[in-house]
Amino acid sequence: MKHQAGLLGGAIMFYVVWTAATWFFEGRIQALLRPEATGDRIAYAFVVNLLIGVAGSIAWLRHWKRREALDTAQAGFGTGARAALGVTAGLILGLAAYMFQGAPSLNPAVVVNAYAQVFVVSAAEVLVCWALVAAAAAALMRRTGRAVAIVLASVLASALFGAYHFAHSAPFNTLQMVLLLSVVGLFTSAFFFLSRDIAGTIVFHNFLGTFGVVQALSAANALSSLEQLEPPLIVTAVIAAGFLAAGYAVLRRASGASPAGRL
Repeated sequence: MKHQAGLLGGAIMFYVVWTAATWFFEGRIQALLRPEATGDRIAYAFVVNLLIGVAGSIAWLRHWKRREALDTAQAGFGTGARAALGVTAGLILGLAAYMFQGAPSLNPAVVVNAYAQVFVVSAAEVLVCWALVAAAAAALMRRTGRAVAIVLASVLASALFGAYHFAHSAPFNTLQMVLLLSVVGLFTSAFFFLSRDIAGTIVFHNFLGTFGVVQALSAANALSSLEQLEPPLIVTAVIAAGFLAAGYAVLRRASGASPAGRL
């Protein structure tokens, strides 16, 4: 129990650091609202999301696995077969969610560009809020019963995901948007705990973010800005995917974890 309490406390502290970095690199200077601020947006993507959110989360999970406080399979880093199944399910359900909400654009280039644009952010969000916080909370509360622990962990992760957006520039930092995103987070929580695969969860979650970006561009009559494939966006997404794949390899090689962390 002591290890699990430290696990959750560490996860929440990591979340606070990541959120503060988001405010410093994005919300404080409103980088996403300034089209000319290319350097600021690149710094936000790479420092906050790729280095802290993705690489930092993987390092944190490796540390706690070595301390035998967490089975990283329960944090979403399982076998290759599970990952393949999770990614397939994430693609199918994510695309279905995009279509069900109205699909603001079906132009393949627009969808690919938007998906690539938000992928690194989605990867960081899922790793911090679900692989770290939700998995740690579920492990700590497992004695309350599996169903109760999962529900409570899902609510916590979803609420923190929503609150994280207070660190962003408008319109994400409004109370209405934060509450909406917290509800959206519940769908990601459901996918995470049903699949227990982090890659599939990121793929699914990213479709929700893609819908938001495409919808906003459509409302602003700016979809033309994504009608040609943008190599920088795609390269950034590929780099993030590479970091995630490396995370699977690193965590699979790390020393075994105690079954006590399972849920």
